Amino acid sequence: MTFDDFDLDDILLEAIKKQGYHTPTPIQEATIPTLLERQDILAGAATGTGKTAAFVLPILQYLLDEPKHSSRHPRVLILSPTRELAFQIHKVVNQLGTYGNFPSVIITGGFKQSQQAETLTRACDILVATPGRLAKLMEEEHVDLSYIEFVIIDEADRMLDMGQGPTVRALLESIPSDFQAGLFSATLSGKGIERFAADILEEPQTIQVDAPNQKSEQIQQSVYLADDKAHKYSLLANIVNDNSCKSAIVFCNKKEKAIEVTEWLQSQNISAQVLHGDFIQAMRLEKLKKFKSNKIKVMVATDVAARGLDMLQITHVINYDIPYRGDIYIHRIGRTGRAQQVGIAINLVEHHDLKNLERIEYHLEQSLPVEKIVGLEPKFKLKDNLKKTKKKKKTKTGKAKKSKKQKKR
Repeated sequence: MTFDDFDLDDILLEAIKKQGYHTPTPIQEATIPTLLERQDILAGAATGTGKTAAFVLPILQYLLDEPKHSSRHPRVLILSPTRELAFQIHKVVNQLGTYGNFPSVIITGGFKQSQQAETLTRACDILVATPGRLAKLMEEEHVDLSYIEFVIIDEADRMLDMGQGPTVRALLESIPSDFQAGLFSATLSGKGIERFAADILEEPQTIQVDAPNQKSEQIQQSVYLADDKAHKYSLLANIVNDNSCKSAIVFCNKKEKAIEVTEWLQSQNISAQVLHGDFIQAMRLEKLKKFKSNKIKVMVATDVAARGLDMLQITHVINYDIPYRGDIYIHRIGRTGRAQQVGIAINLVEHHDLKNLERIEYHLEQSLPVEKIVGLEPKFKLKDNLKKTKKKKKTKTGKAKKSKKQKKR
């Protein structure tokens, strides 16, 4: 299948060629025809699968098919859980709409509300927004959603995790007329997503491209065991200094650890910066700009950077801290191996990380291969620790049985 098969307008096909897209990805192949047929969809797809273009192209085609004079009242609403993702979506809207007239506005936190209120006085067909800031501007009557005809909710699972569900529902309840809708999520499992979809969508077609426990096939995953923090630092330095590592994201579970790791890398003359949620938006955008332009080799980040960063050049994702949940792991490693490129995901595992690693492998339904670096071999083996864990469990079970027998006596 090619993009020509979707019966898209010539100006959209030209924009697709300009962006270097050759053939549709599986999510695009499944989603674009459904949205063009004016059906609601519930779509599950891992990061890096091209899902943004999968909903942006049908939106632009809809506006071409149903032309109206542009006004300050948006016709399309795209909601994103985070600022970073909102900016990525807005970028794709501009790229794919480059040969047409599709006025769009982006509204997120991190900027002066008064300036954004001024922005909303301009002509706007497409509004890309985060729920919190949009709700505040609606309260002050700076925006009217009465004319919305098409709604996209991206990364709905993330929205629910962040507690944005009630705000999103309130925003959509302010739309008086019927609208076409698409809900995209990395995972479709769980009652939360089911209820969310039931509230928003009408007889949707469900599309599941990648199951929630799957990772991209282009990503090579591995585990490196570390005896202690010093050993972990040595492994990290060796990996990022390797010739194969052109650009890397290093993930930490907490802001304090991310700062500490960044300072250590800088002390080793490794080009590194930290990215976490406490930076003002202007500072975060500046750091991301430097990272994208390869002025920074290593970005040490908390999970604020795990979604919505559409950068094709990232060769390595390194989990300095193993995440607590499997879905978070999938989102992290999805920063590499994008657009048919091969990526590398490395997990640095100390003794205290083993429980989290066990959860990740259970989620993936597979064991990750353990690798070694010559001269930095660990003093312990994964198998030895698993045996110890099993013995502890047996001991606890034995004690429990004894206590039950004693009670019977």
